[in-house]
Amino acid sequence: MFEIKGLSVNYGGIEAVRDISLSVPEGAIVTLIGANGAGKSTTLRTIAGLVKPRAGKIEFMGEDITGKDPAYIVGKGITLVPEGRRIFPDLTVLENLKIGAYLRQDSIEEDIEWVYSLFPRLRERSWQYGGTLSGGEQQMLAVGRALMSKPKLMMMDEPSLGLAPLVVKDIFSIIEKINKEGVTILLIEQNANMALKIADIGYVMETGQITLSGKGSDLISDEGVRKAYLGG
Repeated sequence: MFEIKGLSVNYGGIEAVRDISLSVPEGAIVTLIGANGAGKSTTLRTIAGLVKPRAGKIEFMGEDITGKDPAYIVGKGITLVPEGRRIFPDLTVLENLKIGAYLRQDSIEEDIEWVYSLFPRLRERSWQYGGTLSGGEQQMLAVGRALMSKPKLMMMDEPSLGLAPLVVKDIFSIIEKINKEGVTILLIEQNANMALKIADIGYVMETGQITLSGKGSDLISDEGVRKAYLGG
C-alpha cells in the first residue's frame, strides 16, 4: 500500500534521515520506535508533505507522492495526527472535527457519529472549546479530527505522550479498533512496549537510520530491543 525507498532528509546541514526504506501493507499496524532525535517525526512530516526530502521516493498505492503538497496528500487518503495534538483551542469539539473534513464534498454527518461512537466523551463535550479539554480528551479529538478526512492510512506521532497510564490503554485500544474498521496505521511511539504489542510490523530507528525490522512480536522479545527500549 505504502512504500519509502532510500529517503534522506536534511535540516540545514544536519542529516535527520539517512537513506531509509520501509513498507506498510494495507490493513496493517506498523510502528517506528527509537529514541528522541532518531528521525521518526521527520519521517512522518516528510510523508505528509510538510518537509521536502533531499533524496528518495515515497509511493502510495502505486503513485509517487514525493514532495507533494500536504492538501494533495490528505486528499489521496493519508492523514497525520501530530505530536502535541495541535487541536484548535478556541474552536468547539464539533468545529475541530468539521475542520478535519475540509477537503470533502460529501456529507460528513455519518462520520461525526462514527467518531462520537469511538469517543463518547467527545459527544458529551461537543460544544466545549478544545482548549478546555483534558490531555486525553484532546488526544481523542486529534484522532477524531484525522478520521474525518476518511483516511486510508493514518499516521500517529506519539499519541500516548504525557497521558496517564489508564488513558494510554484507552488510546491504544481505540487504535486497534480503528485498524479493524479498515484504516491502515503507521505509528510512532516512545512507549515501545505498547506499540510493539499491537503492531504487525516494527522498525527500529537510530540516528536517522533504520537498524532493525521485523514482526512486532519478534521485536518485543529481541534482547537488544528489550535492553534499549523496553527496560528489560
